[in-house]
Amino acid sequence: MTERFSAREAIALAGDDFRELPVPMREFKPDGPLSWQGYDDARRRALTRTGEDESVVCGTAVIGSTRAVLIAFEFGFLGGSLGARTGDRVEAAYTHARAHRLPVVSLVATGGSRMQEGMLALTQLQRVARQSALAREAGLPQIAVLRDPTTGGGWATLGAGADVTLALPGAQVGFAGSRVRPSDADPAAYTAEAQMAAGAVDAVVREEELRETLALWLTLLTAPAAEAEVGGEVESEAASGGEVEPVSPPAALGAPGLPATGWDAVRHARSPERPRAAAYLDAYFSRRAAIGGDRCGGSDDGMLCGFGSGPAGRTVAYAAQCGTATRPAGYRTAARLIRLAGRLGFPVLTLVDTPGAANDAQAERQGAGSAIADLFAAVATARTPVTTLVIGEGGSGGALALAAPGNTWATPDSYFSVIAPELAAAILKRPASEVRDTADQLRIRPQDLVELGVIRGIVEHAGR
Repeated sequence: MTERFSAREAIALAGDDFRELPVPMREFKPDGPLSWQGYDDARRRALTRTGEDESVVCGTAVIGSTRAVLIAFEFGFLGGSLGARTGDRVEAAYTHARAHRLPVVSLVATGGSRMQEGMLALTQLQRVARQSALAREAGLPQIAVLRDPTTGGGWATLGAGADVTLALPGAQVGFAGSRVRPSDADPAAYTAEAQMAAGAVDAVVREEELRETLALWLTLLTAPAAEAEVGGEVESEAASGGEVEPVSPPAALGAPGLPATGWDAVRHARSPERPRAAAYLDAYFSRRAAIGGDRCGGSDDGMLCGFGSGPAGRTVAYAAQCGTATRPAGYRTAARLIRLAGRLGFPVLTLVDTPGAANDAQAERQGAGSAIADLFAAVATARTPVTTLVIGEGGSGGALALAAPGNTWATPDSYFSVIAPELAAAILKRPASEVRDTADQLRIRPQDLVELGVIRGIVEHAGR
């Protein structure tokens, strides 16, 4: 179990120059809206114990070089539960964020909705969800930090609903709190680490690294894609209604020569010495931060997604295959990334490198077809430009789903094919001796793809 910090300790852990926002005033009759006997006494004891008069503290703080709105839960105040006054404060914080175009960072530690206010407390989740949705529509980044514990409606709104979800090690995280879980439930399933494995949390971050991690994320997610003067203020082109320019593809890193035959293209792409996605990302970005997980119960280490500081310090979203068969969770994570980039106004770079989509029974049970379809749709309807570079194998629809129509490039040591040559030969009932000839017939070399109009061009090596 992670250490439990008070709201103000969590704020001090995250940033500096905290300025508390004005507190909305709401009057209740004695013992609250339900006249719950002893409710006023419980609140007074909570005030004495924590020094806070409600379960959230809201204000602005500087994290790194970025001022953000902070919503910090005080678990010591009635278990950090959400009541009507909590909802008032959260709504006011989001309203301030929209008015001043500030990102929102939620430091969550809550046991859920407040029983002493009944359904009035539960409906605060609708208010919070609406405020989060309005922030998304306004193109404002939302980051959640899950402290111990994060359960109930707080997890299902501010926590799981954030654009980027971080968690402290060992924190209890789950919709069901510890007192309402089945008696035989495995406690390990209700942890930050388990939620990360299930694709619901992007990263587990140690407390000593939290400030630096938040600062990096805020820098990346608030850097303008390009700048435009609007009413004397500088805004991103996406926020001001302007066009976001596409990025140029990275330079090639592998062998410079073009393949003589289709089978040579396959051999080059499959070579263990060929640079993989991580090498391209390291060369293209000065720094980057990764998202992880599809928010549907899965993750795929073979799909790297996140945001990085690219050429000229420009923030670029990336989704990169790592040479393995891409699993359904990988496709869903990439689709999530592309839609998030569109909301925030950042161009997207995708790197194609896969023999194809995973086609085992588990992949089918996990919805491979629908996951690939969703990624095709995300690319087709992307609100910001997508640039694609094929850096290795381009295996069938499992690779094409990540490729930008009309803006796909290739390295000399890559190929793109409707199907792998071996499988094509098998389908055509050809002997193994004809696989190489089949590769030529498929016209899968980079230069073939240019001639066919499938890709825009072949990228050169750096320095050429």
